[in-house]
Amino acid sequence: MAKILLEMKDITKTFPGVKALDHVNLQVEEGEIHALVGENGAGKSTLMNVLSGIYPYGSYEGDIIYNGEICKFNHIGDSEEKGIVIIHQELALVPYMTIAENMYLGNEKGKKYAINWNETYGEADRYLKTVGLLESSQTRIKDIGVGKQQLVEIAKALAKRARLLILDEPTASLNEDDSKALLELLLKFKKEGMTSIIISHKLNEIAYVADKITVVRDGSTIETLDRKTDKITEDRIIKGMVGRELVDRFPKRENVTIGEKAMEVDHWNAYHPLYMERKVVNDVSFYIKKGEVVGICGLMGAGRTELAMSIFGKSYGTNVSGTLKIHGKEVTLHTVRDAIRHKLAYVTEDRKSNGLILEMPIKTNTTIANLQAISSHSIIDKDKEINIAEEYRDKLKTKCPSVEQNVGNLSGGNQQKVLLAKWMFAEPDILILDEPTRGIDVGAKYEIYCIINRLAAEGKSVIMISSELPEVLGMSDRIYIMNEGQIAGELDAGEATQEKIMACILKSDKGE
Repeated sequence: MAKILLEMKDITKTFPGVKALDHVNLQVEEGEIHALVGENGAGKSTLMNVLSGIYPYGSYEGDIIYNGEICKFNHIGDSEEKGIVIIHQELALVPYMTIAENMYLGNEKGKKYAINWNETYGEADRYLKTVGLLESSQTRIKDIGVGKQQLVEIAKALAKRARLLILDEPTASLNEDDSKALLELLLKFKKEGMTSIIISHKLNEIAYVADKITVVRDGSTIETLDRKTDKITEDRIIKGMVGRELVDRFPKRENVTIGEKAMEVDHWNAYHPLYMERKVVNDVSFYIKKGEVVGICGLMGAGRTELAMSIFGKSYGTNVSGTLKIHGKEVTLHTVRDAIRHKLAYVTEDRKSNGLILEMPIKTNTTIANLQAISSHSIIDKDKEINIAEEYRDKLKTKCPSVEQNVGNLSGGNQQKVLLAKWMFAEPDILILDEPTRGIDVGAKYEIYCIINRLAAEGKSVIMISSELPEVLGMSDRIYIMNEGQIAGELDAGEATQEKIMACILKSDKGE
């Protein structure tokens, strides 16, 4: 019988006005990959923050039993001493420091006032080799992509002699190839005796790697599925998460009326803001009609976000050129303010850094892009601000005790709804949604899909950038495929398949 490495018994954690965890139980066997799944706000990350000491002993009820002993972690250093290392969804790396400096920050090699750099770089290189990262440990973090940065975080965990590795949404920002490589790495570690807990909304990945799956809903443990005894499928996991079977992942568009062209982009170009000789958007032309949902897909680095941001008031890039027409009239959008004034909105892929002010309440984040609508003589009407925020909270089914709550305290899915509310209140005609469902659960995704369909039914034009091909195929009327800064192909929804999309990308790679 396998040894129980970790047991969390009756863990209860309360925040002001919210019981985040209600007598949650979790058992993890040594040498297994154990997945923790649930909707946004279910309590997954909170439970792992309790385990790692981020929420210290005394701030919760219940017991943590690790390797046979009751543990009372007062900070993250206590759990790391025991070999429990957590890697958060937002990577904790310093861009202008080297890989090795990041790996040993706070865990330096050498004497108190004299770091042994030979040992530091030598050991870092060995761990990088272990995780399959072919980079020098003297490379700066800013010079490597997000997939490689994720591997640096794992190497950093190994340098701390991790015995139990916790990964919170490790593939949320990775492309398909990098995600697969990371999952294979976890399977390799498992063969070597490493125990892992993985939190992910990508259910196909969970079904691929997990030995057991614990489902958490509304702060309570619902069930644990075991690969040895249960048939683990995405549909089975979803049923546990949402409490019912989700028959159709994508809501059907009804009463679809597609009108005239709302926006046309012709021969659009943009160059990198730092490396100004590098063209990141290369002679791109496309259009979208009223009431239409147009998907833009492509591999990571294809230039999708750069295209969107360069159109949205030139908020990305240098030497931006090309023709932009909105409702048939040529316009020049020099600033974000210009874009908003012309009824164009851009919902960023990075809601925490660029989309929301986390330290501010929901009401402020909801109204900030259209303050004139709640102001008189430059003075904000506080009652109107609250009423608007509550209206959008109800319309988008945002889960929160009050619109006075800070956005930073919401789950990822509810933060995404606040971000959507912000731009919906700006009353745009054209919305560009960049990875609108990244890092959120299947139930919240469905609700956002319904919002997109509702906007299209109202005659809005919706451009949806997504790395998830099933999402693009399930939601779009037409699809543009980007590769290396160019449009590699265009497909109608009826003819589009994942195979045809990938064929467009491969064909453009060959220069055909």
